Amino acid sequence: MNNEQFNELLSSVQEAGKIMRGKHQASRSYEYEEPNVKAIRECIGFSQSKFARLIGVSMRTIQNWEQGHRHPTGPAKVLLRLVKADPESVFKNLHRNYA
Repeated sequence: MNNEQFNELLSSVQEAGKIMRGKHQASRSYEYEEPNVKAIRECIGFSQSKFARLIGVSMRTIQNWEQGHRHPTGPAKVLLRLVKADPESVFKNLHRNYA
């Protein structure tokens, strides 16, 4: 890493610190709508237990998401978005023996 790259990286880290402390506004941000887990599950006609098994979470997690006690984050949000868009493809790729 040369000095120019190092200085650019250092500047970025310092700017990130200012943003986190609320002293600087982020130049861009992304917000994604919260997935409606129950609607996604019901749309594809799965029970809570079958849906939980197929996406690899506990049934209690599905119940917490559906009741609003907890919210899916990170990879779970992405997986739910994919399930909503194309459930057959997702399940086929996640579970080779899915019929």
